Amino acid sequence: MTDKTEPRPDCGWNGNPAMIAYHDHEWGTPVHDDRRLFEDLVLDGMQAGLSWKTILDKRDNFRAAFDNFDPEKIARYTPARIEKLLKNPGIIRNRLKIMAAVANAKACLAVQKEFGSLDRYLWSFVGGKPKVNVLTSMKQMPAESEESRLMSADLKKRGFRFVGPTICYAFMQAVGMVNDHLVTCFRYREVQRPGRKGAGRRRA
Repeated sequence: MTDKTEPRPDCGWNGNPAMIAYHDHEWGTPVHDDRRLFEDLVLDGMQAGLSWKTILDKRDNFRAAFDNFDPEKIARYTPARIEKLLKNPGIIRNRLKIMAAVANAKACLAVQKEFGSLDRYLWSFVGGKPKVNVLTSMKQMPAESEESRLMSADLKKRGFRFVGPTICYAFMQAVGMVNDHLVTCFRYREVQRPGRKGAGRRRA
């Protein structure tokens, strides 16, 4: 008997279980927790030149190595601590990226002091609510946007590193500032439901 099971309506990501779980439960869900926003921003920078699967597979290792992405602790990392991180095989051992995480932690603390929260600052680039795109194919998905270019420029001005327009757009997708699920995906409407705050984490 022929199996007539219909493929589920999603974004067509690859069959890797971790990536599917990330798509189904995190990507595109609005995040308003400062620690999670900082984590996503750092990890998106770590992803530069790599696949998101590589970062996702190491995410727990990153959390352990970087004090669960507490910016106050990371901002105090010494050169000795950075050297220790460079010897950790469980993370991305790139000196510039690790030093950027420390610089970003310091910049994050300054933003929190100025704006009251990282959440308030970052979400201001989309007017405080998600931008909902209407995509019918992954080929239509942009690599950056006017909002991500503005965010990138302002972050750089404040001392953040590894925050180019493409990285910022991926970050915005990850934390639900923009909904880039395909309109045919079951998550497209789910992430727009009221009360879906604070789950999330990015991309195929």
